[in-house]
Amino acid sequence: MRKYNRWDLFFARGLQRVMRNPKTKFDEREFVTKGSDYLFNYAEKNVGTIDEGRRNFMKALAIGVGVAAVAGLLPGLRVLPAPGVGITKFPKVLLVDSSGSPLKASTLPINEPVITIYLYPLADEPNFLLNLGDASNKPVQVQPTEVVIPQTGEKYSFPGGVGPSKSIVSYSAICQHLGCEPPEIHFYPPSYMKLGMPAPAELTAEALLAAKQANAPGVIHCDCHGSTYDPYHGASVLTGPTQRPLPYVELEWDPTTDYLYAVEEGGVPVYGHTSDLTGGNPLSGDTTTVSKTINPFS
Repeated sequence: MRKYNRWDLFFARGLQRVMRNPKTKFDEREFVTKGSDYLFNYAEKNVGTIDEGRRNFMKALAIGVGVAAVAGLLPGLRVLPAPGVGITKFPKVLLVDSSGSPLKASTLPINEPVITIYLYPLADEPNFLLNLGDASNKPVQVQPTEVVIPQTGEKYSFPGGVGPSKSIVSYSAICQHLGCEPPEIHFYPPSYMKLGMPAPAELTAEALLAAKQANAPGVIHCDCHGSTYDPYHGASVLTGPTQRPLPYVELEWDPTTDYLYAVEEGGVPVYGHTSDLTGGNPLSGDTTTVSKTINPFS
């Protein structure tokens, strides 16, 4: 029997989001009529390729809940209790590429449009890895700053960027409003700061204005409900409805090897978690894989 993993759950959460989207509405009547074939075709069209293992995973979900609850199946997954007991302290974890080789900071593309994520400190917590630049794709040194939490008015310190140009930062890839994940939430490099792009790259005029006022060349924006964050200033809130900044992952750069390490998480807790260390399973080993997923602009 196939053992289901975190990538199955990420796939299910992606399906959850498109089911909620009025533009890609899930037709309950069609499902009742055509059964799992409709569900598979819908998922493949709106989320991505489904192999045999993932088909079995989706069948198990559908059977477990029943036809009457399928319309609410995937939207409900987001509020299910996170598995595991958590960890007692933040691990120091080496960032590696898909081949298992240590990722070198100097090789990270500046203003990469492809969504680049890794898991830390728990196995259900994806994070963006960004090498920030200006409109000319020259690295921008990200300074330490105080970040305000609009929800409470409190502040916390963001340590700034790391790497050869101090331009590399990392933030949670889970929106602090209602928990949407990539591709609905992602980084918009300076060259993509414009209106009129199709989903999942629908930037708003409000976000563009807020970025200009904050002197942010690019933003992290969530297409689900319009929340916008400033990655150049600690992922502070630029536009609501979110009232909380994105949590940051503190990175450590070793200049002798050019390696990057995730060493701690800071700011506010990740959406759906009561603390930084609880609500999920620990990572296995002392490395975490950095993955390039999709280009939301293509």
